[in-house]
Amino acid sequence: MTGRRVIVVGTGLIGTSIALAARGRGAEVLLADRDPGALELAVELGAGDPLPAGAPDRRADVAVLAVPPAAVAVTLLDAQKRGLAAVYTDVASVKALPLEQAAALGCDLASFVGGHPLAGSERSGPSAARADLFLGRPWALCPPPAAAPEAVEAVAALARACGATPVEVEAAEHDRAVALVSHAPHVVSAAVAARLTGADDVALGLSGQGVRDVTRIAASDPRLWIGILSANSAPVADVLEAVATDLAVAASLLRDGSEEAAGHVADLLLRGNAGRSRIPGKHGGEAPAYATVQVVVPDRPGELAMIFQAVGIAQVNIEDVTIEHSPGRPLGLLEISVVPEEAERLAAELRARGWSVPG
Repeated sequence: MTGRRVIVVGTGLIGTSIALAARGRGAEVLLADRDPGALELAVELGAGDPLPAGAPDRRADVAVLAVPPAAVAVTLLDAQKRGLAAVYTDVASVKALPLEQAAALGCDLASFVGGHPLAGSERSGPSAARADLFLGRPWALCPPPAAAPEAVEAVAALARACGATPVEVEAAEHDRAVALVSHAPHVVSAAVAARLTGADDVALGLSGQGVRDVTRIAASDPRLWIGILSANSAPVADVLEAVATDLAVAASLLRDGSEEAAGHVADLLLRGNAGRSRIPGKHGGEAPAYATVQVVVPDRPGELAMIFQAVGIAQVNIEDVTIEHSPGRPLGLLEISVVPEEAERLAAELRARGWSVPG
């Protein structure tokens, strides 16, 4: 990216993260945002310099429109009228509707390539941005039929510079896919979390890692998500209706209370196991089976650092890690996922160094 100029319109989590990544690879980055506070913070974080008003002194190589789905088309039209860049892309998590709207407005689609980096966080805004947010993540490219090959390559090059893997996919297919793996799960998470608003102190005191895992993404900004769901409403509704059917059947069977009914509920749980196993592993492909080593962790400074140092001494690679806190106690349970043949060696190393390792 050295010597390239990138303009980022919208300094939220994704826009600022792209700016940080591009600048880290040597690009000149100019930033714009309707919110002066967000723009100022992104500049202070080192993501780039403010984009001057009016026509730029020279066109950027790529302009990234990091705006909500409903704003993509009008933002693209304005950017093209100003001649901001040779190539334009967006990062909205819905692709078909913004493309239709851009065509209706008369935007130049030869220089536009729809994009969607599949990375993020329940946090939002420039303060949550990270230059490494996209490392190893897929970045969907949804070029319209009129898109020039050099425009597609320019956006793919930006994705690779951010550490992502470009994946070209048709817009409608993309929207059906993200409805299944992202948008509908968010609504389901919110529905479960909404049940907690009326929970009493006993129920909340008994909450563990399971409910935290299921409801984590429900903490995301509702204003952002209503725009996403509205722009991808039909595919999301299809998935939610299928999930609702499964849940309604399960509820009816559980009320029945018979052994036969329990067997039908077990079928749903088994299908859940099968579906979960199809999610690719961290290196892509089939997810491998890991062994879990549990460690009781005192809540004090430096404890995790010492455990990870011990893992390194044992020459064991951490495949995944989670931590569950013990409510009301200064302890947590650290779960370290490793390949099965290394589990006992790691457990022995940690016990020898004084940590409690159950099992």
